[in-house]
Amino acid sequence: MFHSLISFAPLYQTRVWGGRRLESLFGRSLPEAEVPYGESWEISDREHEQSIATLSDGTHISLHELWTQHREAVFGAALVQESSSRYPLLMKILDACDDLSIQVHPPADVAPELGGDPKTEMWLVVHAEPGARIYAGIREGVTREAFEQLIADGTVSEGVQVLEPKAGDCLFIPSGLVHAIGAGLVIYEVQQNSDTTYRVFDWNRVGLDGQPRALHVQESLRSIDFASPPPAFQQTDAQGRLVSCEYFEIREGRSEAGAETTLGHQGEHLCIAIISGSLSAGSRSFGAGDFALVPACLSATEREIQTSVAAHWLEIRIPESRG
Repeated sequence: MFHSLISFAPLYQTRVWGGRRLESLFGRSLPEAEVPYGESWEISDREHEQSIATLSDGTHISLHELWTQHREAVFGAALVQESSSRYPLLMKILDACDDLSIQVHPPADVAPELGGDPKTEMWLVVHAEPGARIYAGIREGVTREAFEQLIADGTVSEGVQVLEPKAGDCLFIPSGLVHAIGAGLVIYEVQQNSDTTYRVFDWNRVGLDGQPRALHVQESLRSIDFASPPPAFQQTDAQGRLVSCEYFEIREGRSEAGAETTLGHQGEHLCIAIISGSLSAGSRSFGAGDFALVPACLSATEREIQTSVAAHWLEIRIPESRG
């Protein structure tokens, strides 16, 4: 049933801060003309945002069905005992043509009492306009009391560190870290399977419905880790890892034109996100902007990829210790 990489139909989300660069950068056809699409959910096992795959035999199957009915074959024996009822990760492409709200996701020890879910994530910048910014972490010396005053004054951004990213930069965003993606950025995001976001500040704008978007000031103050130092961009280690945490491990993969590479080993699953170039596996081809899942049951031969031009991608794994 599973003899090649699995890809899924993207799920497009309109956002007040979105744009149309999914068309211009990745050659996609967006569902409606002149509508701002801020997010493309590439691999999603959410109740109302469910990724659907078409397998090589023509079968249509959801990611949730793969997780609940074919877990060992697709995700490997190490995750058979994973307690989550849904695939634990969510992967997106974000197109920010305006600043996102300054926001925070609740840590695991706070989320239950707030009625939300924790969300740790990472960002890989694939496109950056000149002058684009990322807001991440409370600035050194800004106390909780000072931050509360900035909220009251409508000047929250003055208390948040500003980074100036370029394509290829990677940032790790643990739960509890205040953050915002700035205008002019296209980002690959890998995160826990959660959709809980608390907005601290939204630049005094209105949503697509013409109404001010809700803020969650008290929930944000409960969630922000004021003791954590502001983050810096990640650097790859000797094994090519960009991020390694309890929830996911992210590595960079590269291959020169004409080279053959094997994705992982039989018995493990991983996901790939193509940053640039193209690669093929069997009869399937993938280019920039494509995401795919490598089933655990694939043999070494079925995991072989060929590159006609130089390719650069992310390899996304769930640590086996979770199983």
